[in-house]
Amino acid sequence: MRRTMGRTALLAGVCMMTAAGAWGQQKAMEEKATWKLSSIDMAVTFAPERAQQVGSGSAFWFEGGGVDAAAMYKNGLGIGVALNGERSSNVAPGVDLNKITFLAGPRWAVWSGHAGQGKQAKPLHLFAEGLVGSAHAFNSMFPSPNQAATSANALAVQAGGGLNLELSPHYGLRLAQIDYVRTAFANNGSGSQNDLRLAFGFTVRIGR
Repeated sequence: MRRTMGRTALLAGVCMMTAAGAWGQQKAMEEKATWKLSSIDMAVTFAPERAQQVGSGSAFWFEGGGVDAAAMYKNGLGIGVALNGERSSNVAPGVDLNKITFLAGPRWAVWSGHAGQGKQAKPLHLFAEGLVGSAHAFNSMFPSPNQAATSANALAVQAGGGLNLELSPHYGLRLAQIDYVRTAFANNGSGSQNDLRLAFGFTVRIGR
């Protein structure tokens, strides 16, 4: 009887170890699957940006656009990059301003739903992101210790999000994007700029 009980205990132990190993392997596979690449999302946008003049407080608008892309994973997280370019004329008498920013950072798939009903329903994707990078401004005037410079570089931060509408499995529209953009160019004032950026355009999605 003792031998039978020993065999039973040994068998139970083997079964428990096998089950634990299978559970661990399944858990590892599930965790690995969440980091499986789901899609590459790209967009080309028209992007006006509202800024303010130093001292006067009056606002002006940049005209420009951008391209952005993000590698999205099945857990809803991704890595995004954005290249934006803007221009504004006569920000001060006889002074123009051109700006280019390159940024990168995390993107989150916040929500997915549908616009419309039945077979006519189109997928919607809401995302949020926080990007950091560099800004280069040129063809303008910037204060410096010796004399005014015509170009400058600065840290740039962009935070916000947007809403995409899929018209087909691979093509769609960037219905709206709203971002807070902060740069740190010298300006004989606070030494920083706080802008509101809007964007609208076309999207391409590779994968699902």
